[in-house]
Parts: sequence; C-alpha cells; structure tokens
Amino acid sequence: MFHLIFCFLSTLFIFVSLSHLRHSSAEIRRHFSGISHGSLPHHRHSYSASGSFCFNIPQSYEAVEPVDLDEFLMSQLRSGDAELMQELGEFPDDDLEVELVERECRTIRPSVPEEGVELDPHVRDCVQSYTQPWLVVSRRSIHRLHSFPEKSPSLPALCDDTTRTTLTCSDFNLRVLQPDRRVESLLRFSSPEELDRFNLEARNSNRYGELFGLYPPIDEVQPSIRPIPDCPKEHFGQRILVRCQTIKFEIEIEPLFATMALYDLKEKKKISENVHFDMNSDQMKGFLRAHTPHTDPSTLARSAIFSISYPSPDIYLVIRIEKVLQQGEIGDCAEPYMVLKESDALKNRDKVEKLKNQAEGFCQRLGRYRMPFAFATVNIMSAISSTLERDTSDTDSINGRSSMEKKGLPRRNSDRFSIMEDNYILSGFKPAFTTCTFIKQEGERLSDEDLFKFLADIKRSSGQRRVKIIPGFLRLEVSPVPETVPGCLCPELIPVKPVSEKNPRAVKEVLEFPSSEVYVPHNIYQNLLYVYPLRLNLSNRLTSARNITVKIQFMSGEDPSCAMPVIFGKSSGPEFLQEVYTPVTYHNRSPDFYDEIKIHLPARLTEKHHLLFTFYHISCQQKQNQTGSLETLIGYSWLPLLNNDRLQTGQQCLPIILDKLPVNYSLHSPEVPPVKWLENHKGLFNLELQAVSSVQTQDSHLERFCTLCHALEGKTIFPIRVGDEKISENMFEHELKLSIISLSSSGLEPLVLFLHQVLDKLFRLIMQPMVIAGQTANLAQIAFESVVSVVNSLHNSQELAKDHQGRNCLLATYLYFVFRLPDTQHEIHTSGTVGLRYSTLTRATATTVGFMLLQSRIRSSSNPDIPAPQSPEDAEVNNILGKLISRMNEYANAISYLHFSRCLLFHEELALQMVVSTGVCRENVYKYAWFFFELLVKSMSQHVSQLDKKAVSRRNRFSDRFKDDITTIVNVVTAEIGNILVKQQKELEQAEKVNISLAFFLYDLMSLMDRGFVFQLVKNYCNQVLVSMSTLISMRLEFLRVLCSHEHYLNLSLFFSNPASAPASPSPSTSSQTSSLCSFQDHKIAAMFDLSQDFKQRHYLTGLLLTELSTALDMESEGVQQKAINATYSLLCAHDLDQRCSRPEVKAKIAALYLPLVGIIIDSINYLDFTGKSGGPEEDPDSITPINQSVAMAIAGNPFNTLARNALVSMTGKTSNMLTAETSRNLLMCFLWIIKNADQNLIQRWNVDVPSSQLSRLLELLAICISCFEYRVKTHQSLLHHSVTFKKSLVTARLEEALLGGIGARGEMMKRVGGNDRTLGQRENLRWRKDLTQWRQTNDRQDKSKAELDQEAIISGNLATETNLIVLDLLEMIVQAVPLADCKDNVVGGVLKVLLHSLTCNQSTTFLSHCFSTLRALIVKFGDLLFEEEAEQCADLCQKVLHYCSSCVDGNRSQACATLYLIMRYSYSSASNFSRVKMQVTMSLASLVGKSSDIHEEYLRRSFRTILAYAEEDTEMQSTQLPSQVDELLRNLNSILSDTVKMKEFQKDPEMLMDLMYRIAKGYQTSPDLRLTWLQNMAEKHNSRKCFTESAMCLVHAAALVAEYLSMLEDHKYLRELCLEESAVSDDILSPDEDGVCSGRYFTESGLVGLLEQAAELFSNGRLYEAVNEVYKVIVPILEAHRDFRKLASTHDKLQRAFENIIQKGHKRMFGTYFRVGFYGCKFGDLDEQEFIYKEPGITHLPEISHRLENFYSQCFGDGVLEMIKDSTPVDRKKLNPNKAYIQITFVEPYFDDYEMKDRLTNFEKNFNLRRFMYTTPFTKSGRPRGELNEQYKRKTILTTMHAFPYIKTRINVIQKEEFDLTPIEVAIEDMQKKTRELAEATHREKPDAVMLQMVLQGSVTATVNQGPLEVAQVFLNEIPADPKLFRHHNKLRLCFKEFILRCGQAVEKNKLLITPDQKEYQQEMKKNYNKLRENLRPMLERKIPELYKPIIKPLNDGNSLSRSVVFP
Repeated sequence: MFHLIFCFLSTLFIFVSLSHLRHSSAEIRRHFSGISHGSLPHHRHSYSASGSFCFNIPQSYEAVEPVDLDEFLMSQLRSGDAELMQELGEFPDDDLEVELVERECRTIRPSVPEEGVELDPHVRDCVQSYTQPWLVVSRRSIHRLHSFPEKSPSLPALCDDTTRTTLTCSDFNLRVLQPDRRVESLLRFSSPEELDRFNLEARNSNRYGELFGLYPPIDEVQPSIRPIPDCPKEHFGQRILVRCQTIKFEIEIEPLFATMALYDLKEKKKISENVHFDMNSDQMKGFLRAHTPHTDPSTLARSAIFSISYPSPDIYLVIRIEKVLQQGEIGDCAEPYMVLKESDALKNRDKVEKLKNQAEGFCQRLGRYRMPFAFATVNIMSAISSTLERDTSDTDSINGRSSMEKKGLPRRNSDRFSIMEDNYILSGFKPAFTTCTFIKQEGERLSDEDLFKFLADIKRSSGQRRVKIIPGFLRLEVSPVPETVPGCLCPELIPVKPVSEKNPRAVKEVLEFPSSEVYVPHNIYQNLLYVYPLRLNLSNRLTSARNITVKIQFMSGEDPSCAMPVIFGKSSGPEFLQEVYTPVTYHNRSPDFYDEIKIHLPARLTEKHHLLFTFYHISCQQKQNQTGSLETLIGYSWLPLLNNDRLQTGQQCLPIILDKLPVNYSLHSPEVPPVKWLENHKGLFNLELQAVSSVQTQDSHLERFCTLCHALEGKTIFPIRVGDEKISENMFEHELKLSIISLSSSGLEPLVLFLHQVLDKLFRLIMQPMVIAGQTANLAQIAFESVVSVVNSLHNSQELAKDHQGRNCLLATYLYFVFRLPDTQHEIHTSGTVGLRYSTLTRATATTVGFMLLQSRIRSSSNPDIPAPQSPEDAEVNNILGKLISRMNEYANAISYLHFSRCLLFHEELALQMVVSTGVCRENVYKYAWFFFELLVKSMSQHVSQLDKKAVSRRNRFSDRFKDDITTIVNVVTAEIGNILVKQQKELEQAEKVNISLAFFLYDLMSLMDRGFVFQLVKNYCNQVLVSMSTLISMRLEFLRVLCSHEHYLNLSLFFSNPASAPASPSPSTSSQTSSLCSFQDHKIAAMFDLSQDFKQRHYLTGLLLTELSTALDMESEGVQQKAINATYSLLCAHDLDQRCSRPEVKAKIAALYLPLVGIIIDSINYLDFTGKSGGPEEDPDSITPINQSVAMAIAGNPFNTLARNALVSMTGKTSNMLTAETSRNLLMCFLWIIKNADQNLIQRWNVDVPSSQLSRLLELLAICISCFEYRVKTHQSLLHHSVTFKKSLVTARLEEALLGGIGARGEMMKRVGGNDRTLGQRENLRWRKDLTQWRQTNDRQDKSKAELDQEAIISGNLATETNLIVLDLLEMIVQAVPLADCKDNVVGGVLKVLLHSLTCNQSTTFLSHCFSTLRALIVKFGDLLFEEEAEQCADLCQKVLHYCSSCVDGNRSQACATLYLIMRYSYSSASNFSRVKMQVTMSLASLVGKSSDIHEEYLRRSFRTILAYAEEDTEMQSTQLPSQVDELLRNLNSILSDTVKMKEFQKDPEMLMDLMYRIAKGYQTSPDLRLTWLQNMAEKHNSRKCFTESAMCLVHAAALVAEYLSMLEDHKYLRELCLEESAVSDDILSPDEDGVCSGRYFTESGLVGLLEQAAELFSNGRLYEAVNEVYKVIVPILEAHRDFRKLASTHDKLQRAFENIIQKGHKRMFGTYFRVGFYGCKFGDLDEQEFIYKEPGITHLPEISHRLENFYSQCFGDGVLEMIKDSTPVDRKKLNPNKAYIQITFVEPYFDDYEMKDRLTNFEKNFNLRRFMYTTPFTKSGRPRGELNEQYKRKTILTTMHAFPYIKTRINVIQKEEFDLTPIEVAIEDMQKKTRELAEATHREKPDAVMLQMVLQGSVTATVNQGPLEVAQVFLNEIPADPKLFRHHNKLRLCFKEFILRCGQAVEKNKLLITPDQKEYQQEMKKNYNKLRENLRPMLERKIPELYKPIIKPLNDGNSLSRSVVFP
C-alpha cells in the first residue's frame, strides 16, 4: 500500500513539475510576445530598460491584424466563390507529403553483410542506414511553372524578291504607278462603336497569353528558391579509365603477372589499391594449370577505373611485373630478356626453347610462388596533357556525373588543393596512348620508400637517371570514363549497372585511398581490410632460410579448416582465396615486401578472428634424391583483429614463434610466455593494416559513444567493457554523458563519415527515456547540446561546402534525405521498472531559464554564459505536498497527461530545448537556426502524416504548448537578428542568413499549422524593430519574398475574395464594410487602386509586400529598390507562367489582387529611368538629331519629356532615388501585366473616376513604357553579315519585316513551312526558357550562333509587340471612357501624344497595323477636336504617317496611306481645315527628305499613288473639291521629292549638299514654315558632321524668321532686335491671318526661345562661348517679359558657365582653318571657274582636304580625269586640258586692316565674322617661285566672300579679289618685323618658356642659319641703294634691324635667367654669337643716308608717303 502511495506521489510530482514547467515557459513567451504584440508606443520604441537599442519606426510600418484565414476559408466554401477557389485547389489536407524514396543503387545488388549472421547493434544500425529508403518530405501540389517549346522558329530568309517593282528617279508621273493594296475597311463602318469593336477583335487575335514568357529572366540569386541538396552518393574523384593494350618483351618464355596502382609523389602516399592483371597467352597460362583450380571471370580484367580526388602533376601509375619463382637473383633471371633479341629469333630459337622448358618446370614445381622482376612508371598528367581539352562543359557528360554532384563534392579549401582543382582536370580529354619501358627491379629496393626515391629522381632528372632497362614495352590507353562501362565491377566485385547481355572482359573499379581527407558520409556498406607486409628481419638467425615467403590466412578459429575464403584473388585465378603467399626475394634473409592483401571482413568480428602468418623457406632447386616438401617451416605469428573490441589497424611488429602454435593462441596477443620465440620474443615481422570500412568507426570517441548507446537497448550485462575499462551500472549514466560531450573531440573526417549514424543516435537519446537502477536519467538536454556542438563544428570547418544560403551541405543532405523520427521501440530499460517521461529540466526551472534568456539577449554579447540561480528540489517537493489536497481533483487530468506524455513527440521536445537553451548553446542554436527549423518541419510533417486528418482539425494538430514555443522561437530569432545588426554590424551576412531561414520556416509552417497562427507570427516579425531603414526593408523584403513564393500564396492572400465577403477587421472601417468589387460602385473603384488598411488586412501577404515596395521606392538605396521590385516581378512572373492560372477569369482575379501596385507605380513615375534606351535602329550619321531633346520637347509642349521631368526631380532633391534602366523595365513589366490581365470593365470604370492629374501621369507612364520596351535593332546587326550582296533597301525591308514583325515574323515562318495562321500567339510561341536558358550569360557572349541571334531577335520583337499592344489596349479604354466633359480635349490630346511617341520608336508591322487603326478611330470620333485644338499634334501626326509612307514594308505603307487619306478627308469634310493639313503634310515631307539620307522616293511615290487612288475611289467625295485638291497636293509633294533626288547625288559631297539645301530653303521665301523646316534640316546635317557652329547659325536664322513673323503679329521691342537681312518677311509675301501659314509650334515665343536656346547650346559645343552671350541677349528680354524667373535663373547659370569657359579655355581654343578652293574645267558644270573659301575643323592640314576632294571627285569623274594644281599661282585656262578637271587648293588666313585690329583683340574676335582672307605667292622676275634674297618677290592676294564666317554653310563664294606685289626689300622688311615680333612675344610672356625662347634665339643669332638676319643685312644694307626710291625702304630696314638686335639682347639676358646649371656653356655660346652678330651689324646700322636728313619742306606729304609704305606690314 505504501508503495502505491509513493508511486502516486511520484506521479503527481512529475505532473506538477511539468505543469509548472509549462506555466514558466508561457511566462517566457509572454516576455517575447509583449515585445511585438504590445500596442503601446513605448513597446515599439524602447526595447528594454537597459536601453540596448531604440529606433523610431514610421506608423506605416505597423503591420495590420491579419484575418483568421482558416475560419474565413471555411466560410468562403459556402459562398459563391467556392468554385473559383478550386481553380488553384483548396489547400490539400497534406500539402507536405512524407514519402519513401528508394535508394539508387549503382550495383545490381546492394552491398550487405553475409546472410545468417547476427550483427552487432552498431553494425545493424549502419547496415540499416545504408539500405533503408530515403524519407523525403515533398510538396504534393508543386507545379512546374515553365513549359517551353523545344524548337525555336527561325527568321525568314533575307532573300531578294523579284516581284518588287523597282522605280527610277525619273518616274515622276504618279498615275503610271501601280498603287498599293488598300485597306478595305477604311470607310465601311456605320458607327464609331462598330469601329471600336472591330479594332478590339483584331487586337485580341493571336496574342501571347504569358507576357513574362517573352521577357528575359532577371539576373539574381533568388532567395525564394531553397536549393534541394544532392542525394547522398558514393564519393568518386575525377575518374580515368586505364586499359592495358600490350606487355611485350623480346622473348616470351614464361607467364608474367602485372600489378598497377597510383602513387602520389608529393604526399608520398599510395592512393589506390592494387589492380592485378596479366597478358599471358593460353600456352603460358597452361604452365600453371596445376596451381590454378579454376579461373573466375572477374580475375581476367585488364582495365581499371581509377578515382583521383586531388589531381596533381606528381601522380604516377606504377606497374610492377612479377614472374614465377625460380632459382637465381633477379638480375640472373632478367639476363635472357636483356641479351636475346626478337630480331634474332631464328638464331636463338634453341636457346629460347630451352629457357621455355626450364620455365615450364619451375611453373609446375613453384607455380604458387612469385618473385619480383621489373616495373614501369607513367606520369598521369604527362600522359594526357597532349590531348587535354579544358572544356568543363564536356566533363560532366564524359564522367556521367551531373553538375550538382560535382558541386556537392566536399573539397579542401586550402590553397594547394584549390590550385589543383583549377589547373588539373582529368576529364574532357581525348584518349591518350602511352608507351613505357621496363626497369629491372632491384631486390634491395622493393619498399614504397625506395619507390618514392626513384620517382623523385626521375622527376628531378627528367628520366635521365641511370637504370637498367629490360628491352620491351608496356602500352596503355588512358581515357575519360564513359557514361556506361560494360562489365564493370565495383571494388567488392559486385557488377555495376547496367549489366551487359554479352560477357565482356571485366573492368574493375579501383578503390581510392585519397591523399587527403574526403568529407563524404558513408553511403554503402563496405568492410575491407588491407594488409601490407613490410619487412622481415631474420639476418641474425644462423639458418639456411633465405628464400622467404609469408603465407597469410584469415582465421575464424584455430583449426586449419577455419581459414576463411575472404582474401581477394589475383589475376587469372579464383575470385577469393583462403591463403596467399608473398613474393620471394632470392637469397635474402631480410626481405622487404610490397604486396597488398585485400580481405573482405566479416560483418560480425569476434575475438576468435585473427590473421595467421606462416613463414617458410622455399627450396628453389630440387636436389637429387629429395622428394620432400618445397616449404621449410620457419615459424608462426598471428594478430587478433580485435583489441578490446576494437579493430586493430596501423603498423604492427610481431614476434615469431618457433614451436607449434599453442592452444587458444588466438585469444591472446603474440605474447604467450611458455613457448619458444625466435630471438627472444623480439619483434621481427613488420606489417601495416588499413581498414576501409563503413561500420568500423576507427575513432575512440565515436566508438565509445556508439558502444554506450547500444547498451541502452537492454541486452547488456553490467559491467560492460569499453576499451580498456569496465563500466558498472552506477557509472553508466555518467560515462554516457561524457561520451556524448566528447563527440565534439572526435576527428572531423570520422565524424563526417558516420554523421548520419551519430545524429540518429543523438536524436534518439533526446526522445528515449532511460531508467537505470530505477532512476530516470536526463539525457535530452545534453544530447541536444551535443547536436548543437556537432552542427557548429561542421559549419565552422573550412573544409566543408556550404550552399548560397550558408547551409552546410552535409547537414542539409541529412535533413532532406536521411532524418526520420527517432525510433523509440528499443525502449528497453536496464531494470524492470516502468519508465515514465521525465522532465528535461530538473536543475533549473523554466522561469529562471526564461529570464536568463531575456537578459542574455539584452546584455552585451561578450558575456553570454550567465549562470542561472539554482532552484532546490526540496522546495518543489514541499510545495507539491503542501498543495496535494487541493490538487486531488486534477488527478484524472494528470493521468491523461502522463498517458499523452508516453507518446514521445519529437518536435515538442526539440522546440522546448530550443526555447530553454542557454549560453553558447543558445547562441549557436539561433546562429544555425536553419538546421533546427528544417528539423522541426520534417518531424512535424511526419507527425501530421500519422494523424487522422478527419478526426483532428488543422488547428488541433499541435498542442498549445508547442505553439507557444514556436512563437517564442520566432520572437527570439527576430530579436537575435536585431541584436546582430545593432552590436555586430560586421555580421550582417549572418543576420541575412538567419532571416532567410526564419522565412523558410514560416513558409513550411503554412503547410502544417493553422494559417492564422502563422500570420500572427508574420505580424510579430514585421512589427519587431530591427535597425536602419534600408537594412530593415531589405531584410523584410527577403523574408516576404520567401513567404510569397509559397505554392498556395494566392489562396493565402485570398485572391478570390471580394470586399463583400472579407471578414470584418477588429475595428472595421466604413469602406471595408460597404465596398464591393463586383458591384463596381463608382466611388469605390478608385479605392481599389489604393493600398488601404482594408486591403492589407484582407490580402495579408500581398499587402505587406506592396507596403515594402512603396516604402523602398521612396528610399535612396538602389539595392533596396531593386530587391523590392525584383520580388514583385518574380511573383507576377510565377503567376503568369503557372498553368493553373491560365484561365482569363483567374488571371483577372489575380490582377485585381495587385491593383494597388498600379497606383504605386503611377506615384513613382519620377523615379523611372528610360534614358538607357538605344534610340532606335542603327542610323547613319546623317540622320542623327542635333537638337537637344529637353529643348525640343519644351518647344513641342510635350509633357513626356523625361529630361525636363528629371530636372524637376533634381530640384526637389530626389535624384538619388532614380531607378536603373533595368529595374525600371522590371517594374513596368509588372504594370503591363496587371493592365493586360485585369478586368477590362474595371479598368475602364477606373479611367472614368481617376482625377485628371493622375490620368495625365498615367499617360506619361504609358509613354515611358513604349520607350522602355522599344525594340533594339543594334544588338542584331550581325544578322546582316550573310546578306551583304543584296540591295541595301531590300535587306532593310526584310530585316524590318522579320526582326520587327512581332507575331508577323512568326506568321511569315509559318507560311513558309505551310503552317496555319491560327496557331499564332498560342502556347507554342517562342519564349525565354527560364529553366534552361541563361539569358544574361548568352546575351553577353560575342560568339553567338546565327540560330541564337535569330531566337533572340524573334523573342525581343514579340516582347516589343506585346507590350505596345497592351499600351494600345489601355489607350483605347481611356478614349472610350472619356465622358463628355471639359477635360475631353486634354485626354484626347494626351492619348494622341502617346500614340505619336509610339510611332517614333521601332515597331513591328503587327503593332503598326493596330496603331494606325486606333489613330483612324481617333480621327473619326474626335476629328473636329484634333484639327482645331491639337494643331501641333496633327503636324506631328502628318510627319509620322508620311514617314511610314516611305517604308519598304508593304503592310506599313498600306496602313499609313489609309491613315493619311483619312486625315485629309476628315480635315476637309468635318473640320474644314484642309489648307492647314496641306501645309503640315508639305512641311512634313520637306522635313523628312531633308533629315533622312536614305529616303526611298520610289516607295513614297507609290504611296502618293495609293492616296490618289483612295481619292479617286471615294464615291462620297467625288462631288466635292477634295479629289482635285488631293491631286494638287500630291503633285507639290512629288516636286519636293524631285529635289530630294538631286540631293541624293551629293550625299558624299557635304558642301554641295548644303548648297543645294540652302538653295531649296531660299526657294521657300514665300513659305516661312517650309523655310524653317529646311533650315532645321540643314542644322541637323551640320550637327551630324559635328559642325556645331554652322548648325547654330542655321537655328539663329530660323529664329530670326520666327521673330519677324511674331513682330508682325505684335510689335515688341525685344523681337525687333533679332533681324537678319535674308530672313526678311514682309506683309506683301504672306498674311499672318492666312490659314495654315506659320501654324507650326515654332512660330510662338516659346518656340523662338527654344530655337535660340538650342543655338546657344550648339555654340557652346563649338566653343564659341562669346556667341552664347550674344544669343542670350535676345532670350533674356523675352523671359523678362514673361516673368519666367526660373528660366532666367537657368539662363544666367548657363551664361556663368560660358564666361568661365572663356576664362579657362580662351587661349586654348582652336577655331576653323580656311582654304581657297578653285574649280576649273567644264566637267564641273556650274562650278567651273568658281572659287570658294572652305572652312575646315581646326588644325586641318592642306593634304587632308586635298585628299578628301581628290578622292570624291575622282570617284565622280573616273580615274585619270582629275588633276590637283599644287601651287597657288594664277591658273591659265589656255594651258588646261579641256577633257580634264582641275582643283587648286590654297591655305588662306583671315586678313584684317590696321583699324580692324584695334577692335579685334581676342582670339574669338579674330576668328568670328570673317569676310576677307589672304594668301601669299612667292615669285621671281625670271618666273621661278624661289630665288636669291635680292630677287625674291611676293604677291599678296586678298579674297572677299559673299557672307561672313561662320555662316549656315561651310563654304562661301568668293566675290572679290585684290592683289599687290612686294619688292625684295619690302619682303625683307616684312620678314624682319615678323622675327622681331616673335622675339618680343617669347621674351615678355607671362609664363616664360625656355625652350620656345631658345628656339627663337637660335634662329636669330646663330651664324649658321641659311638666309639668316646677317645675310639679309649684308644684301640690303651693305651699300646705299643707287635708286632714291629705295632710300626710305633702306632706312626702314635699318631701323628694323636696330630693334631686332635690341630684342636679341633682351632675349639673351632673359635666357640667362631661365637656364639650368648644365646649360651655362650653351648660354655662353649664345652670348658669344649675339656679340658677334651685333659687331657685324654695327657698321651697317650706323651708316645713314644723308639725303634723308635734309630739311623737310612738306613734312605732311612725307608722312603720308611713309604711312603708305607701311600699309602692308
């Protein structure tokens, strides 16, 4: 009775303790939940009283209260949306499926122990682990999102089309042309509604269903993809196949046997087992028939597969050759092979026959014994280096391994091995054949040490080591391992799959002994032992034992019959042997051994198993009359395999017993005393044992742990033996805990090898109750800590691989494939007491631990191990006994709880251990939280799979205690992330990994637990404060991105619910109660596009993601913005490509879920960047626009000017928020997808309700979309290479049709292959294969194939087409939703602007067809509005349509013609504005032909003919004047086109082309609009040639034209200031009121300012900064009149920059260079005898312009016609050949009179407004150009041009020529004045230049200069001239010399100050020369002419005479 009471009290004590534990854990949870659940502000702003960290977070970050999802789903099933809910499948009962996956076995049967043997528990567990199937938790409902066609369509061939009509330039009669096909439906619609319906049906046909299938995938590592680890497999290094082809010696007299193995010289280690083979013939094998009972096929192998984990150049294949033992040394036996030659076979036949007979005798007698003979070596890398192809892509296929296998291969990360892996790849090479020679084996050098010395020698001496060669060779083939190898055997000799039906010769896989550690857990059962006899020392024994061999046997007992057949055989014999003999070294008492004995160990080893060694002397020569045995026994030795139950390995030194083996010898080590030992029990036999076993741990810590764990199974009798010690039952618990703790001390490699078994046992200890001697042991906590320690060790190891999420690959593999719930059926106790589940916390209460946990998190991380105060057990017991009576009523609950606690729930125990862990253990738990999270999920999944789903609801699957623990864990991990970010910023990467791990944990919980509970966890996470804003959002984005990647994300977000069915919020708002999506109430539609609180609550995950996106877009962190956009993009992409969402109504619901994203994108329009667009197709330089886009857009009044918008953004300080071009495209893809798939009625109603300002921003956004997704032609220019022989126009036409054809290109392809057009746009359309195509990598490659280019071109074209069609759809909806209100005109104008913008971009034929249809519908419905209010837009429309009228593509031309005729028709009949349209069309054509150098006039004429056909066939308008007016208009257009033909002839002569354009512009004197157009055309042409100044002058002239027109309308003073003579416009020429005249957008004051601003910018580009100031002098008054102070501020800023440039660059600027060019010859036509001044860029040399003109006109006239006149003398026409053309080019300089030089002081003034130029021509009276000084004359020619430079042209006619000659003395005066000026400038420079000064000085004072100053003086000053007329010139020259010599003296003194010390001698020489020059000149300078000093009667006349003489200085 007392016993029962005691049991009851014990039971109640346990119950109360557990209840107390639960209560305390709840306290902990409340501490953490209070942090995140609290509603008071201080709960969010202050983390703790200690002030650990504190941040203020905006209120918008507060996550709303989520819906109770499961309750809502149940109610929704009864609603009308139940059917739609099933579209994506209601959540399955088991979203996660636990399934058993059979292991993939390489061999035909698994390697398992022999049957019928009772295994040890450890071996049993290992075998079970290697054979049981994988337990995998997978998602049942995962769908493959992407399905792509395997074949890509190809482009249509760019071939010539002979059906095209080729037109010549002379075909000016339009009516003789054949018109294009007309658009049939142009005029047939009775109402606009019918037209809209027709257009809608046309647009919706053949559309792509999946938009994202056309868009290249984003290039990023997606955190939402959790990598599935590689399935555990056997470890293989890089594998090679070695086949032995031939072993050939000079003679064949006996059988030979070969053994090969790999050796690593650097590591000095044998790295593979031996492979035995032979190449003996049947005759040779017959010699050994008596010793070979049978031959197994496996021993006939001649090929082997080697595995090399760590390749290096020091790996050698060593082949040893053995022969049958015979009498004599190795050298004696080898002598016949070295002496006898195969070539002497006939001569040596008798000797060979004799040797063969002797060998046969030895084989019959000694056939079982071998002796060493020879060896050969092959360097593996050298053998294959000649064929090695470093193509890693082929590596995998050759080896039959996937890239995932290679990736998962753990490698050492040291420098050495990383270098090896990079440089030595033993795969991807062609088979290599290598031949090597045989080296005679020396009997004293048999050991591995000797072998390594030999290998080192041959490597060092490159094979020149002196060795004895045995004639012969060994031929091997080394090749990569193919995918399948017929007849392959694994190292255990089990056939490898697939097994060949034939019986090929076996190929053996060779077991590798890696040179360094390989960290791959054991995966198959393997139990091998390798025995290596090393040496035997019998040198001290005085016996005749010299031919020594060792017989080795594996014994299971002491009886001779107990020898087990487990020794692997050698070649051509049995597969397994009972005994084996080592090779014999003849007459060697201390032989070395090199043999390897491979033994298959039994699965169960006992103390009787041992190795028996028997030592024999072999009698090689049979003595006469001797019939005894060949073997003479020397002694025995043995080695027990187990020592204290542990397998013995390593080196051993055994003594040898001489007597008979004693009884029970095997039970002892070889130390039995009462027997006779050789050499007094001295160790004489050295050997080494090496085990390759997956059941023998070979680590003391692991062995001890496993032994003690298996003792728990209950069959152990205490005391148990572990190693050298015995453990009693009382010490068992203590020792077991010690063994668990010491696991962390085990080696890394053994721990990894047995990782699966160790973790399984630890998890079983966590769950398995252990009662020893009636006491319950507490092992859960210590086992859990050991698991944490193992996890930490593996993560900290640098040797082990991790995935991109930081997960250790080995642990990830274990969790995914291996882990299963601990099997507690082995719950057998060491006593008979019934075990109860005992609390795992007995030393400290959970309350203490909880506070400890909280404090350790708050305090500094430098002191994590805060001790917990001990809670005495006695206090607990007294407390329980004191409350015993009051708790009696809880007895029943206690019993039921205990019953429940017997069902051990692993996930509960694990969660509890995570909650209560402390110190370092706790830190590591949360540091590597991913492991424990995935462990929890897999254990929970197995638990759920065992539940009765019908009886247990989702909410009741897990206990409340467990939910509390999960809440605590999530809160602690969230706090841990914040702690890392606050205190350890350098650990940011660690925080990111923990964050991702937590996200995946909640991701998995959604499939297991109550979703409402999980949403609360998400809310707790989002509301918990982390750190700085950018880091915070980045973390939460990654977190949400993972959650939103859930398979049932759409259902989790309640995508199918409408507001009417949404649950009421905790504090419901009016909108959340009354709004209904289905009702489309007007005032609620706009709210659906807002991110409201109601939306966030109903669609919880989507609301969180969009909130983060909206916040990220307002931040200045590019990384955060990109991450937020990519997260949204990836989500929509997954929806789009998910086959479950393919139905339109489902996609509409999904799109409705993301409607707030539309509002977010519209609000973020200022952050979008599309400036990275290429600007369309590759245009020739002539078509490049010079106009600054911001100015042009401002002139046009275009609201979509991104440059202006960006400037506005910069003023508000938001430029750093700008998104990159690629990120902008990703965001816009999301917008377009929503618009494409949303309910069209909803979008239309929204357009009605949206405010006009937001509608304007929406239209701007559409324009941006068009720019962003414009088709880029330039990336596909290489497609032209194969078609260069075709006409350029036809190639362009085909390219436009193929590349830009969108769906049309596919249609063309389908027609060619006979397909049906109805298949277009369906699912087989080509898309980016995101699962197979690495688009970013292939896009960057330069060596793409044509097929890849074709594929990219078609996909890109289809993307451009589809995105533009989506924009077109929305524009149609906007137009149709426009009510009859005041804003109608603004909306229609905005839509028209977007359409026109789309026409400026590269578009496909498909889109253009629909776009023109929409334009025509717009004209039909709003013609009056367009023609009246949108005049500028109509002008743009005419220009764009006319541009397409010249298209090479028939379809584009046809649509453009129909549109242009409709414009004419409606402007005539409805708006009565046909005159304006005529002017606009005329101007458009003028602009078009002026800008484009590649205009197709034949297609334009054909289009004119088509329009004429429309007018002729329009029956309704025949009674009107429209047909005649159209005819007149088209004739005028045709004449303009004729001018274009002329212009084409001079495309390569820019000067002639500009002259022609100038003439055309002058010809439009009566049409200011056209004249302005041609001036702009000229400006663009100049700009394309980088003639910025001339381009600016064109715009100045255009501005003058506009100013004069404006001054006619309204007289303003500031308009009169800008007036140019040739731009004059008078009232008699035009009337300002005339309709259609001067109606362009430039004829406004804003247009005038725009033109001038453009001109100013171009002047700045041309470095004429002073002209910028002059232009702004005109602009500023206009801006002042308009009070545009912002523009004024910008203007003055530009002026400031211009003036700063003048200061900085004023003297450094290079202006134009000028040349006179004269044309002579009738071949020049109008140019004959014309002279021009050409302006060329600065520093243009005469040969450059000469070469350019010569090349051009030579091409025009042909070879031999053109001649260049080399001099500048006047051309005599009589001397010219009339059949030739002549060009004379002369360099000219600007010429200024003296009075001009007073005003032209600056460099700019001397190079601006130039009309006079001068060049000089030297001549003599004799006719020669050069002569002596006294006969050298010079002619100066001054040319005057018609206009001043710079002008609107770069060449101007010469209109006047002046010439005058200089006499020789005047030439001398001019030269001396020039030299004097140079000296003065060099001497008085602000910054003296010594080099320049010395150059000028040297040319002045050095006497050796030819025609220097001294010679000039001697010629002209040595004598007084006889002619009095020369007196004054003589005197002037004398004065020039006086000034010259003065300047020379100053220069010499200046140079003295500038020279360096090493130039003193140079200075002295210079001074000497100067003095000498001065002395030589002195007499001539002092001589005066007396006549000049007589009294002057008329001084004025003399003065005038003097002034006239110096007119030409």
